[in-house]
Amino acid sequence: MNREEIKELLSNVKNGTTSEEEALKVIEDMPYRDLNYAKIDYHRGVRVGYPEVIYAEGKDIEHLKGIVKDMLDRDSNILVTRVNEEAYKAICEVTDKVVYNKIGRICIVNPKETKKIGKIAVITGGTADIPVAEEAATTCEVFGNNVERIYDVGVAGIHRLLSKIDIIREAKVVIAIAGMEGALPSVVAGLVDVPVIAVPTSIGYGANFGGLSALLTMLNSCAAGIAVVNIDNGFGAGYLSSLINKGSK
Repeated sequence: MNREEIKELLSNVKNGTTSEEEALKVIEDMPYRDLNYAKIDYHRGVRVGYPEVIYAEGKDIEHLKGIVKDMLDRDSNILVTRVNEEAYKAICEVTDKVVYNKIGRICIVNPKETKKIGKIAVITGGTADIPVAEEAATTCEVFGNNVERIYDVGVAGIHRLLSKIDIIREAKVVIAIAGMEGALPSVVAGLVDVPVIAVPTSIGYGANFGGLSALLTMLNSCAAGIAVVNIDNGFGAGYLSSLINKGSK
């Protein structure tokens, strides 16, 4: 639950539409629920505004199913990241209320429409960066942000980027995703007056070192206004961008 949901729950108790027993059942597992193999942090939405997100990669399938099943009773728009086909099929055994972005390897479980505000531009250097971009874009959307996707506008054909610059400038935050040498965020940051979240990807030839060269380029950028997340971390970029776009409390 997030802060607004807690406020609504307390209001319902006050006006009599929810009993104290029902309210206690909702909050009894705060600060967390212990499933023995996992401790689900149901208090996170109250503390930081966004609920816990499930990272599927590396998890035992039965553990993944158990976590999803437990969260279904309490949350909507449950994000599950790094979801391969096996994990997706396992989630579908628990519930049919699943939206799966196969390219971004990200699931929305128990989806619910949310009000979206502002605008975040998600741009990529090439089409090989789209999986990371889709993870970022889906995260932004689930967290209540409007998203503009602008893909394949890398610096090797910089006219492609410049042809979309007016659209990019309408955003409150830009997520710039690139592999190879990772120059895209530096160029973008020199053209806009909003924060740029740089995401290096593991796309590139041998000297790319699995994204390390792009990461170092972004960290050493001479352009101001850039923040850098880890290699292929679309979720982290989406989360940070949402905090910026939606502003302080």
